[in-house]
Amino acid sequence: MDKDDIISLPNDHLRARSKKVGLVDDQVKQLISDMQSATLDWEDYEGCLSVPDIYGKVPRYSRVRIKAQDERGREFRVTAEGFLARVFQHEIDHTNGLMFIDHIKNNERAFFQLLDDGHLQQLDYEKNVRDNRILW
Repeated sequence: MDKDDIISLPNDHLRARSKKVGLVDDQVKQLISDMQSATLDWEDYEGCLSVPDIYGKVPRYSRVRIKAQDERGREFRVTAEGFLARVFQHEIDHTNGLMFIDHIKNNERAFFQLLDDGHLQQLDYEKNVRDNRILW
């Protein structure tokens, strides 16, 4: 998997609920590895490779406790704080067909674009976000 394999809106698969993983086989292990490689640290702003060039100030819990499976299919629980808690919530949303933009779609001041110089610039909500059919 590389950057070109990542689907983006308006692909319907991003809005579908995921199936529960039964057997953790080599394909699932490879997917885990690929997703770990694609993870980026963006502080409080969230971005997603599936929503190119859009970032947002998404309210998230600063601490979460989750139940999951490891690459051998063994169940475990983990408590995460800070950035890792944000990542877990973002990725769990994906399994429920939610995107980070869904949490902020009515917040005019929450949308940003990454500029070439590495700074974030607030987007004009009326012009760039509100009626963007690709996002919704």
